[in-house]
Parts: sequence; structure tokens; C-alpha cells
Amino acid sequence: MLTEMDIKTVVIGGGPVSSLIVLKPARQDEKEPLSLPIRIGSVEATAISMGVSPEDGARPMTHDLLKSVMESLGGHLRSVIINDVSGTTFYAQLDLVGADGHQVVVDCRPSDAIALAVRCGATLFAEQAVLDVAGMPDFRAIEDQEHDQEIKDFHEFVEGLSPDDFT
Repeated sequence: MLTEMDIKTVVIGGGPVSSLIVLKPARQDEKEPLSLPIRIGSVEATAISMGVSPEDGARPMTHDLLKSVMESLGGHLRSVIINDVSGTTFYAQLDLVGADGHQVVVDCRPSDAIALAVRCGATLFAEQAVLDVAGMPDFRAIEDQEHDQEIKDFHEFVEGLSPDDFT
């Protein structure tokens, strides 16, 4: 089963601090918010960030070149699938469609796949097995849910007050 994912955060590390991309399900489970952190290189993190927020007039980078080549040949990137994980190594596939409509799946690193996907507007997916093994609770979302519940509980308490409660 595939889960559609969105980019939550890209952290560009330096020196001993590794870079990281955090994906989250596009449709988050209210009860168990989840995130998928993937350690990547700082060059790859920069490439993803540049694809998310492209600079006007900047010269094309490798992922921009690959997108241009695909489009020049009449093909396009349909989606990216994070399809496996072994230890701390993640695996991905590019789901490409040629000019003749023929589908081709190409193995690649998740960082390259995501950098290309953000440039092509392609959908990101993760296999459920990957989320089961490497997914982590999204603690910020859990905190936000708890905060919202506290506000709701307080509002209900205030709405339930009567003048007799103050005498």
C-alpha cells in the first residue's frame, strides 16, 4: 500500500551535523501523526531546497537538467516512491512515463528522487512497509493536538459556568 507524502522539513547540516529531510503523510492520521525522517547529504538537501524555492536566473543544476532532458524527449516524472529501507539506507524509484506512454521504473536515491520530484511537481509516495519500519511519531503534531484539546476543554468549562458557581 502506498501513502502520499509531503515534505515537512529540509534541514541542511554542515560539518558533523548531518542533513535531513522529513516527510509526512499528505493526509495525516489524527490519532497517530507520523513523520518519515531520512538522513541525506548536505549537497542533496541543498538541491531539494533549491527545487522547493527556485531562484530566478539561477543556472540549471543537475536535477533541473534531468527534468529538461525528460521533457525534451516528451516524457515526464509521474511519481516518486520511497519503496524500501534497510538499516539507515532508504531506496526509491522514479515512475517515469515516456513520450509513447510507456511506463518505466528507475531505481535511485531518495534524495535525488525528491529533488527531481519538487522540480517536476510529481507526487511523493512511501510504501506502508517503509512507514512501519522507519516512521516516527510527529511530536509537534501531537503537541498541537493536545494544545487544541486543552483549549476546547477550557472553552467547554467556561461555557458551562453559571452565576451560581461564583457565590
